[in-house]
Amino acid sequence: MSDTSGSIRHVNVARYVAPLREGGSLPAIVEADDGFLYVLKFKGAGQGPKALIAELIGGEIARALGMRVPEIVFAHLDAAFGQTEGDQEIQDLLKASTGLNLALSYLSGTFTFDPAVIQPDAKTASQIVWLDLLLLNVDRTARNTNMLWWNKELWLIDHGASLYFHHSWTGWQDKAQQAFTQIKDHVLLARASMLAEVDRAFSRLLTPERIRHIVSLVPDEWLIENSAFHSPEEQRQAYIKFIERRLEYLKNFVNSATDAGG
Repeated sequence: MSDTSGSIRHVNVARYVAPLREGGSLPAIVEADDGFLYVLKFKGAGQGPKALIAELIGGEIARALGMRVPEIVFAHLDAAFGQTEGDQEIQDLLKASTGLNLALSYLSGTFTFDPAVIQPDAKTASQIVWLDLLLLNVDRTARNTNMLWWNKELWLIDHGASLYFHHSWTGWQDKAQQAFTQIKDHVLLARASMLAEVDRAFSRLLTPERIRHIVSLVPDEWLIENSAFHSPEEQRQAYIKFIERRLEYLKNFVNSATDAGG
């Protein structure tokens, strides 16, 4: 389930199983032509392909750092798929999402992470906080932890709110160098007492080659919609430069996060 080969499989959506009415994006449980269930993230949802780009980059960076993330796949949705759907809202979403979408393996029998019940060790907490500092992930709070407990292990899901600067790209170079003040609301910050140690280890693991490979996985068609760049490759280079520049400044952000965590 946590394949680290760096490749992304392609599947075709064969059956719509059930909506997951969380937030405004209406992800769904679907069955693919490989016989497995997935949580499908639609490119036609509110944030469009940019949420899928953040999901892909964020999830694969987490995987490259050794964290547990459900397998991410590219999911193809046929144009005729939504014609028999009775719910008009879902039908519209399916029609708007024809083509290439993103999905994560469905982990059956999971429990939503509850910080009052499950208390990760300091290293695990620090690793997750470090990741979210890097990605500017605003969506790992006590209200919405975006973590699952499965087979007695902690799994990370839903990185679609990361890299939020790319919704406009205005001043993105500066944002790479700025502190992430929302980290004060992180559900694991109080337990993240090993941020400095994690920073040293993860900064070595996340090499320029790994960053370039992960960003290269983003499909062209997700990069051309409402793009502020002349070409998909130019936009990929901007993602790479942002992540590399943020890594350069991350030690300062780690110190700020440590102070915020008390």
